Amino acid sequence: MNMLATFVLVGIIDSHDGTFATVELNTNPASNGGPATAIMPVSAFPCEISEGKVFYVVKLHEDQDAVIICEEEEEQNEQQREESDTCVH
Repeated sequence: MNMLATFVLVGIIDSHDGTFATVELNTNPASNGGPATAIMPVSAFPCEISEGKVFYVVKLHEDQDAVIICEEEEEQNEQQREESDTCVH
């Protein structure tokens, strides 16, 4: 059986409780098959999760495990931009 050596999946949190999250996973670029539904442990995410949060499952090298990368919150990005624009004397 051949497994994918490298891939990027785009995921979104559908729902979650304290233990598991129900997610939709899409290939990137999207394929004709549509999204897959999966149940993942909340502990697998390196960030706080909420309904609608976007994340990525990335495997870049054949000899490495896939990792979950959380999309940064827009508020955090805006705050960082504001802080970098502020001049401190």
